[in-house]
Amino acid sequence: MKNKTAIFVFVLLLTFNTLVWRTIIFAKPSDNLEIYFLSVGQGDSELVVLPGGVQILIDGGKGNRATQELASILPFFDRYLDLVVLSHPETDHFLGLIDVLKNYRVGTFISNGREGTADSWPTLVGALKNGKIPSVYLAAGDKICYRENCFNILSPTKDFLNSLETNDSGLVMELSGADSRVLFTGDIGKKVEDYLVKNYDLGVDILKVGHHGSKFSTSQNFLAASRPRFAFIEVGKNSYGHPTGEVLNRLAAVGAAVYRTDRDGTIKVIIPKNSSEIQVFKKTP
Repeated sequence: MKNKTAIFVFVLLLTFNTLVWRTIIFAKPSDNLEIYFLSVGQGDSELVVLPGGVQILIDGGKGNRATQELASILPFFDRYLDLVVLSHPETDHFLGLIDVLKNYRVGTFISNGREGTADSWPTLVGALKNGKIPSVYLAAGDKICYRENCFNILSPTKDFLNSLETNDSGLVMELSGADSRVLFTGDIGKKVEDYLVKNYDLGVDILKVGHHGSKFSTSQNFLAASRPRFAFIEVGKNSYGHPTGEVLNRLAAVGAAVYRTDRDGTIKVIIPKNSSEIQVFKKTP
């Protein structure tokens, strides 16, 4: 999409205006960074609340559980998401967004621009159109910033975006701020991980484990480079064996504290301002 810079200036101004009214009418936004790994079954969905109150939903799982979890986290009067991000167009990531779009106003929809092939994909496209929600396509080298926090888009490159393997096309986003680095990996596999290791300094505090703990992701080489202190696996009942023993063993070998939504429910992470201390709270399902 052309004129990305102009679009994001508009988005940030719109976000600022919304935050001003939130502050006037309701409460002062927190200065802490908050991340919620939502329990949505065998799928991905994360809510990121930046210091200052910007609310970003990444993926939505399959059913209406993302909507339910949002309702349990956000105040009843808060029905606005500044950004909704789709990592890649597979049903366990986008299907739940259809219900989210019916229940929440959304400032901007972010994706890699790739069209989905599932029968339900046109329903998502229709929901975006009906809601008059602007769409912006991002790829490696782009970024989304608010105050001191930035989502740096590390992938996909043009080659990965056009890959026959849809998982290769996923948005890989590093959230960096003054006190922490968080890596959101979608469903990427070893091919993309090797690219990231070769081209970026991957040392992070928090890793959203790729592809629900599939043995084809979260390689030893990738973990040696990223060195996460905390690892979060979003997974539900499945026939794939996720998360696999291989991945759990590799995470243990690098000393990462591992949390899983199938066992821990929705997990809340707080990173206080001016602190590297990471606080984790889990809600057993």
